[in-house]
Amino acid sequence: MLDLSQVLTYSAALGVAAAIPGPGMAALVARSVSGGALSGFCLLGGLILGDLTYLSLAVFGLAMIAEHFHALFQLVRWGVALYLAYLAWQFWRAQHQAIETGRAVPRKELLSAALSGLTITLGNPKTIAFYLALLPLVINLEAVSLQAWAFMLVPLTIAVLLAVGALFVFGAVRIRHLLSSLRAQQRLFRGAALIMAAAAAAMLVRG
Repeated sequence: MLDLSQVLTYSAALGVAAAIPGPGMAALVARSVSGGALSGFCLLGGLILGDLTYLSLAVFGLAMIAEHFHALFQLVRWGVALYLAYLAWQFWRAQHQAIETGRAVPRKELLSAALSGLTITLGNPKTIAFYLALLPLVINLEAVSLQAWAFMLVPLTIAVLLAVGALFVFGAVRIRHLLSSLRAQQRLFRGAALIMAAAAAAMLVRG
């Protein structure tokens, strides 16, 4: 099991890493502004699921398998990079309209937000670096049992990311009135598009 110092160090490191602006938080703010809190939290759920995926890879040592399945991981890397580029294109060309605070968000849009969050995290170099490079320096992964992963690391990761993400979601919702103009929305979405395009390029260069 993890001791208190490891729990606190991991929580602090994860919180700081999550709060640093990147493609995930840029998309989270943009989605929260355009679709409201529910849409934002759906995207946040996808972001968290992506983090849990990398956490599991790190804990169970599956990153080492990449050496034996190099072609498969290269294919996945290119797929994620292309999807990030597609999202960047979608954000750049998004057709904006006046914000309606009381409208119901379609289920298809919520599912799309969650999928976007997952893909953005899987292709985020910052997330990859945290779990596969920084995490082993914070926690002795060889000493992490299945129980510690399931009952400590997973709930702790969800709690920290949910707390940090909620600040961005509610902050974006509170300033929606400042971004009600179509020009302001365009700037926000195109800024997010540029960050996603940079993340896609980093995925390819990193390989």
